[in-house]
Amino acid sequence: MMHRLTRRSVGLSLASVTLALLGASCSKKTEPAGDTTTAPVASASVKAAAPETVTLQGSGASFPAPIYSRWFHEFSAKNPGIRVNYQATGSGAGIKAFIASQTDFGASDAAMTDDEIKEAKGNVVLLPVTAGHVVLAYNLEGIKDLKLPREVYAGIFLGEVKKWNDPKIAKANPGVKLPAQDITPVNRSDGSGTTFVFTQHLSAISEKWKAGPGTGKSVNFPAKTAVGGAKNDGVAALIQRTPGAIGYMEFAFAATSNQPMAALENKAGKFVAPELKAATASLASVEMPADLRAWAPDPTGDEAYPIVTYTWILAKKTYDDKAKAAAIKTLLKWCLSDGQKLSEGLHYIPLPETVAGRVTQAADTIE
Repeated sequence: MMHRLTRRSVGLSLASVTLALLGASCSKKTEPAGDTTTAPVASASVKAAAPETVTLQGSGASFPAPIYSRWFHEFSAKNPGIRVNYQATGSGAGIKAFIASQTDFGASDAAMTDDEIKEAKGNVVLLPVTAGHVVLAYNLEGIKDLKLPREVYAGIFLGEVKKWNDPKIAKANPGVKLPAQDITPVNRSDGSGTTFVFTQHLSAISEKWKAGPGTGKSVNFPAKTAVGGAKNDGVAALIQRTPGAIGYMEFAFAATSNQPMAALENKAGKFVAPELKAATASLASVEMPADLRAWAPDPTGDEAYPIVTYTWILAKKTYDDKAKAAAIKTLLKWCLSDGQKLSEGLHYIPLPETVAGRVTQAADTIE
């Protein structure tokens, strides 16, 4: 009797230890890695249930990376069975990886072209999930307010406006002491949707640009003094350490690094600062077509900021893995509803309700 009692006691003790260890594992969480372009590591409790966890891999545009990082973090916290990893590799690389089925979804500020869609065998749905605006940040000591006419900023990137005290810049900025300093244009060195958006705008306002470099994710910038930086954060860093520099990037990157941004002349001839309200006004005039590829290369309206864009998530119409199909639909619907509430605080433009509704319908067709 004593022998049986001892074995039972030991068995109970081992069971208690096992439960305690399981409880500790479930309560322990791994802190986010701090990478601004990658969703946080899943909690230990998710790891314990690995067979039931769906992991979505995505890559592409750096333009929306700050908001994607926040979205995917909060979504995974609310949906522990779904883990989302995202790498900001640039729009061009993101499209290529998606077409090659190296990722579950891609991201691009330039909607896929007809040829790219054919290359993906048509198995793609383009979903504009957020929007933002492209700004011209600059590095001029002591100058926090700067106005740039349309012909001037096109001329800077064409290599025709070379000095900061150029008469055309001085005329638009009376009373501002502009230095006799060389202008260093900064552009993207990688295939970039931000470059597509910026060059599409330059093509709309400058015949010389349209006939020359044109529109694309990668173009030949004519200015001999131009330098290139990888991704939006690379351009931002290059401007910060280069006196006399000016470059294009998504607003959130300039805002979070406290870089001065130029007020740009819009189609109505008004100089408009890159404030969120002005960018939202620009987007309001854009009509969304059936294929959800909408552009605003030169928006109208006195208060419209001139360079705005939607940015797209690229998903498959049909996934071989049905669990992934269900997971990405859940993710997209959250981004298009609760996620939109975080937009303004992260310096992005919330989608108009009608647009969010149409995109949600498109996301619901994923199988």
